[in-house]
Amino acid sequence: MAVAAPVRVRLAPSPTGTLHIGTARTAVFNWLFARRQGGQFLLRIEDTDRERSKPEFTADILDGLAWLGLDWDGDPVIQSERVEAHRHAIAQLLASGHAYRCFATEEELTAMREDQAARNLPPRYDNRHRDLSPEQEQAFIAEGRQATVRFRIDDAATIAWTDLVRGEMRWAGSDLGGDMVIARRAPADRIGDPLYNLVVVVDDAAMAISHVIRGEDHIANTAKQLLLYEALGKPAPLFAHTPLILNQEGRKLSKRDGVTSVADFRRMGYVAEALTNYMTLLGWSPPEGMGERFSLQEAAAVFDFERVNRAGARFDWDKLDWLNGQVLHGLPAASLRQRLLPLWQERGWAGEGPGADPAWQDDLCTLLGPSLTRLGDGVEHATPFFSRPSIDEGARQQLDQAGAREVLAALLERLEDGPLDGDSAQALLSAAAGAAGVKKGVVMKSLRAALLGSLQGPDLITTWLLLHRCAEDRPRLQAALA
Repeated sequence: MAVAAPVRVRLAPSPTGTLHIGTARTAVFNWLFARRQGGQFLLRIEDTDRERSKPEFTADILDGLAWLGLDWDGDPVIQSERVEAHRHAIAQLLASGHAYRCFATEEELTAMREDQAARNLPPRYDNRHRDLSPEQEQAFIAEGRQATVRFRIDDAATIAWTDLVRGEMRWAGSDLGGDMVIARRAPADRIGDPLYNLVVVVDDAAMAISHVIRGEDHIANTAKQLLLYEALGKPAPLFAHTPLILNQEGRKLSKRDGVTSVADFRRMGYVAEALTNYMTLLGWSPPEGMGERFSLQEAAAVFDFERVNRAGARFDWDKLDWLNGQVLHGLPAASLRQRLLPLWQERGWAGEGPGADPAWQDDLCTLLGPSLTRLGDGVEHATPFFSRPSIDEGARQQLDQAGAREVLAALLERLEDGPLDGDSAQALLSAAAGAAGVKKGVVMKSLRAALLGSLQGPDLITTWLLLHRCAEDRPRLQAALA
């Protein structure tokens, strides 16, 4: 898809909560498009909701984007620092007649909506104060009424644009709910707090945004914003409305579905490479032959909107788990260790002793890596290597089998404190089996039960070699015999 330069896109999260997976997916699509086109990915923090916006949410958003690898260009724009520019634009609309002051009280508006509901009509403002005379305005002011500022919307207008995902879009002015409030209630000699649709247009124009990429739930806003661009004499960007992320029931993914924030996914043991990979697949189909496992950079090399789907994308935990496992399985041991080490240290492991040796930890990661789906598995599976395990029922039954204790005793007799490798370990097992008069399978099961406290676990010989390097095999064999 050929795009005229320069491309400038933006993510504009509101810091009224943590970084939601839907916002993160929007960020991924913006980042991919900007990088494919050699453009800029900008960030704007829309913090004009004074009551709900909090610095800790801003920090969470910035941290989440950085963790995902979605680097932005330049410093973030802080929307609350631009209020005077927003008020200036509203004053311009008032002066040009595109906007007016509305003195309708909350009680009057509530009565209007209740009447519409009683007559089964859709809620909309009836434009009652659109054409007040100066005398009527002065009478309302004399009553002590405050005024909102509303933008005039022509019911007969048709708003049309070419959406990069959905093609030709047409919206009737009569479907936009009447004249739109663009500033909150304030004394008539002042302009109240500017509202979303107005400030977005002013800020996108000031930032020279070329493409607005966002969820399909903003389509009605796009129609209103195009009218504002025209009234303010600003060039409108191109729009791309991406599909929503749906739960398994086909409804928009929400907090009711449990985990929805990027921080939650991170705490659950998902890695950034898998999460961005999966989010890219939530609504975008890779070219034939590319497969479903790729990096952000690989996706950016081929990303375009022609392959973005219109239908909502259902969230699939199994697919995310599979991708996460694929990433973990492909990590070099040292890289996997760096990710697991903080989790191990939280448990008080790997601080001192043989288990603190990075080379030993790397070998443990080589052993455990192929079995991991999430990073938390690297804690569970590593537990018997850092902490002497209890004996579960299956292992206990194995140790009670005929010949089991004899073969462990024979192993202890022959086990030396020096180095042990795969060949010498196999020779020890054969010698112990012969001395105890049992089959080698009994030796293997009994050794696993003694070393891990379970009949399940990773490769036995590698496990034994790791525990031997920590001088942990002999005490565990002795404990099993006791």
